[in-house]
Amino acid sequence: MARRMNCDGVSRRDCLQIGLGAWLGTGFVPTLAMQAHGADEANSITPSAKGCILIWMDGGPTHFETFDPKPTAPAEIRGEFEPIATKLPGVQFSQHMTRLAGIADKFATIRSIRHDQSNHGAGNHYMMTGAPPRIPVGCGAFVSFHPSMGSVVAHELGKPNGLPAYFSIPSMSRSGGPNFLGAKYAPFVVGDDPNGANFKVRDVALPRGLAELRFDSRRDVRKLVDTLPRMNEKAAGDPVLSLDDYYRQGFDLVTSPTAQAAFDIHKESDQVRARYGRNSFGQRLLLARRLIEAGVPFVTVYDGGWDHHADLFGACSKRLPEWDNSVATLIEDLEERGMLGSTIVTALGEFGRTPKISTLPGQAKGGRDHWANAMSVLMAGGGTPGGTVIGATDRNGYSAIERVLSPENYVSTIYTKLGINPDKVLYTPQGRPSHLVSIPTPIAELMS
Repeated sequence: MARRMNCDGVSRRDCLQIGLGAWLGTGFVPTLAMQAHGADEANSITPSAKGCILIWMDGGPTHFETFDPKPTAPAEIRGEFEPIATKLPGVQFSQHMTRLAGIADKFATIRSIRHDQSNHGAGNHYMMTGAPPRIPVGCGAFVSFHPSMGSVVAHELGKPNGLPAYFSIPSMSRSGGPNFLGAKYAPFVVGDDPNGANFKVRDVALPRGLAELRFDSRRDVRKLVDTLPRMNEKAAGDPVLSLDDYYRQGFDLVTSPTAQAAFDIHKESDQVRARYGRNSFGQRLLLARRLIEAGVPFVTVYDGGWDHHADLFGACSKRLPEWDNSVATLIEDLEERGMLGSTIVTALGEFGRTPKISTLPGQAKGGRDHWANAMSVLMAGGGTPGGTVIGATDRNGYSAIERVLSPENYVSTIYTKLGINPDKVLYTPQGRPSHLVSIPTPIAELMS
C-alpha cells in the first residue's frame, strides 16, 4: 500500500508518530494537568472575596447554646440558658451571644447543615475538605484523604509576596493538610501566643548577630553545595523538591518587609487590642486580620475545646462571652476598614450536639454529646448577604428539616466566593483525577 505524502514529503504516519512522541515526551501527568488548566479557563469564576478567615471550633460546638436555641422544648433539651432577641425580627440567639445578636444584620446564620459523620476524625475531615472519609476512621483519628480548603486555596490562588498563602493559628486542625497537593501547600503554623508581651513568630527573623549580608552569603553557599539532582516529574514525588520549597519559604519570610510587618501585632493600638479582647483567641483573630490585610488568602484560627460532654453550661458561661465579643469585633473591624466585602469570616466545627442533655458516669454536671444531624454555621463578608438565616431544625433541634444542606454545599460556597470552581478536577502525582467537591453546588442564598 502506497504511503500518502503531503507536498513536503511528510506522511500521515510520520505526523502521528511525531505527535504521539511529543505527547509522551511531556509526561502523562503534565498532559492531564494542561488539559485541566484549559478546562479551568473555560469555566472561570469571578471572585467576590480575596481572603477567608476560618474560625475552626474543634470538638463540635453546641448549636443550642449559640445560634439555634429551643425555648419551647422540654427542659432536658432546652437547657439552662435563655434566648435573646437579635437585630433580626423573630430571630433569637442564646443568652451569651449578645454582641453577635446586635450585629446579626452583618452576617448569615446557617442552621441546616447536616451529615452522617458523628465522630471527631470523620467529622473534621468532612467539614474541612468537603469530602467524606473513604473508610471508617476512629473518633480521635487525624486523617487526610483529600486536600483541605486552606491547601486548595493556596494551590489555586498562590501566595502573596514573601508570605505563605495558608496559615493556621496556633496549630493545624486534624484534616487541615494538603494531602496529594504536597508539602508546599501545608499551612504555616504560628504556634506562639500573640497575647504575650514578647510575642514573636519564630523562624521568621534573622538570628541575633547574623547580618543580612552574611545570611545572603550562606544562601549562596547552600546553592553551591546543594547539588542533589531533582526529579521534576510530579509522579516521582521527589522529597527534595519539598525541601527546596521550605528553604525558599524560610528565606522569603526572613527577608520580606511585608511578612515582618504582618506579624508585628505590637503595632496595633492598645484600644484595638483591647477591643478584640486581651486573651489568646481575641489576639489570634487580630493577627488573622493583619495577615489577610497583607494579602494572605486563607487563615485558619484553630479554637479547640468545644467537646462539652460534661459541664456544658459552666464552660459556655465562661467561654462564650469572650468568644462572642472577639468574633463580633473582627466583623466590625473588617467592615470599618473596608475589608469585609472582600473577606469571608466563617465559624463552625465538625458537628453540633445532642438535643438531650446527659450526665456521663463519674461526672457531676451534664453536657451534650456528638450530633451530626444538626449544626449552626456563621458566615460573613465576601458578598454574603447580612441578616440572612438559612434553613431550620425541628422544634427540639434534633435534625435539619428546612433547606437541608451538606458539607459539600458549604465548601463549594467558600471556593466559589474565592473564585475557585468547586467542580474543578485536580490530579494526584500519579495522574488519578480528583474532583475538588463531588457535589459542587454552593449555597445560593449566600452568593452575591
